[in-house]
Amino acid sequence: MNLTEVDPSKESIKQLVATYPPDTPVTMLNILRFKEKTETGETGLKSYQRYGAKAQAHIANAGAKVIWAGEVISTVIGDSDQMPHQVLLVEYASVNAFLSMVLSPEYQAITSDRTMALEYGGLYACKTIHAK
Repeated sequence: MNLTEVDPSKESIKQLVATYPPDTPVTMLNILRFKEKTETGETGLKSYQRYGAKAQAHIANAGAKVIWAGEVISTVIGDSDQMPHQVLLVEYASVNAFLSMVLSPEYQAITSDRTMALEYGGLYACKTIHAK
């Protein structure tokens, strides 16, 4: 496993800060593929659920919100062998709000369950171009 496929690199954080418009809401698109079994023998889903329960308070404290979460059922276009298990959208007021959360020591203390759970954990910073 390449850790850059689960955890952000310093370079990706620098690029985010350099390229995302300041003071603009950001929706983080999480594309999640869980390990069948983690190093502890539990499922990746179980480990991620533990992380998610802990992360809720950090998300709320950052003024962010989960705007949508779903289980992927079928591949219509794409590689079904690499199909993610879940997709999650979390909206933050700005990149700074996101970074304040993820770089805090309190949040960093809970990330081991996320890292352990995921075979792939894509995270994409998205700017709204159209909304209802």
